[in-house]
Amino acid sequence: MASSLYKDGDEGEGITDINVTPFVDVVLVLLVVFIVTAKLIVARGIEIEKAKAVSGGDVHTNLKLTVTSDGKLYINGKEYSEDAPAIARIKEIASTIDKPKAIIAGDRKAQYGGVMHAIDLATRAEVPIAIENERP
Repeated sequence: MASSLYKDGDEGEGITDINVTPFVDVVLVLLVVFIVTAKLIVARGIEIEKAKAVSGGDVHTNLKLTVTSDGKLYINGKEYSEDAPAIARIKEIASTIDKPKAIIAGDRKAQYGGVMHAIDLATRAEVPIAIENERP
């Protein structure tokens, strides 16, 4: 007679081990989903209309200074209206990065002085800078 109970060897006992293969499959699928969505979550920031230029490349950093069209300065998404706290925050973030670089993004309609102010803050915090643009 055929039995529906799996046999393990000569002892005649059933297999009592838990099959972890489906669990591992589910965990790997979740890992892939988190990896794909992580970039979308991290890429969020202040909405601005960047200047367009053919030259330039992608630079990735954890330190981003953004100047909006109305001249407000944001450092990693938080608004700063005074220089001293802004410089302190730039230095704090730069100290956690191996090779710090400040990415400065200015809205196309922002005044030149606002973008120059962001460059000045990064320079006073002794952090190298790069200007972010959008390719046409």
